[in-house]
Amino acid sequence: MKIAALQMVSTPDVARNLDTAASLIDEAARAGARLVALPEYFCLLGRHDRDKLAVAEADGDGPIQQMLADAARRAGVWVVGGTLPLRSAQPERVRNACCVYGPDGRRAARYDKIHLFAYDNGREQYDEGRVLEAGNAPVALDVDGWRVGLSVCYDLRFPELYRALMQPPCDLICVPSAFTHTTGSAHWELLLRARAVENQCYVIAPAQGGVHDNGRRTFGHSLVVDPWGEVLACRDEGAGVVLAELDRERIAAVRSQLPALAHRRAAW
Repeated sequence: MKIAALQMVSTPDVARNLDTAASLIDEAARAGARLVALPEYFCLLGRHDRDKLAVAEADGDGPIQQMLADAARRAGVWVVGGTLPLRSAQPERVRNACCVYGPDGRRAARYDKIHLFAYDNGREQYDEGRVLEAGNAPVALDVDGWRVGLSVCYDLRFPELYRALMQPPCDLICVPSAFTHTTGSAHWELLLRARAVENQCYVIAPAQGGVHDNGRRTFGHSLVVDPWGEVLACRDEGAGVVLAELDRERIAAVRSQLPALAHRRAAW
């Protein structure tokens, strides 16, 4: 199965971002992709964190979700919709939700980001917990017979989430992200390859990549990694499509020659 990681440099303009996302989905579909994945915050990278509150949608209803459903149906592909803000029970918080749509345009899964990013090096400060409410459950789904696990950005630093997703083992893990340039340049590829190697599966990581209107610089380097940790394709910065092919025989060969998943022990 051919897959595509879609890289964006999202803006504070939701309509503009939706147009860009739809165009990239169509481009990937024309290139033969069956599953396409958008980055975290594909629909809005605002000037302030609280901008998410103003565009947050009710679960199952709203222009952002409608665009994802329509794009999946029009292109006839599976769409992993990066993340979008969905309203929560807390009026001053939203869920950072990853919604997946099938080729028929119906929503097949929703995962809410569990781990909320916070960072302070004295020059850069960021705390998602100011506006986000954390999710609490791992989510995986079947995509044309491939088991696909969902995660988002900062989740990447918590291997226990991926172990939970590996029961039964996933064939592909999705990590839509908006890594800062500072943390991305240090840890992005390292962590993605580690998650692929330890779980012996493919990893697709669509990212925000460039300098945004709010002055923030995201790391980009959207990529696909195979079960042996080899980077199959990557785009450094700027909007675009990163294509790669999933191979069942590759997964089987890696798990056969080094059966680490079979050697796992119960939690201590």
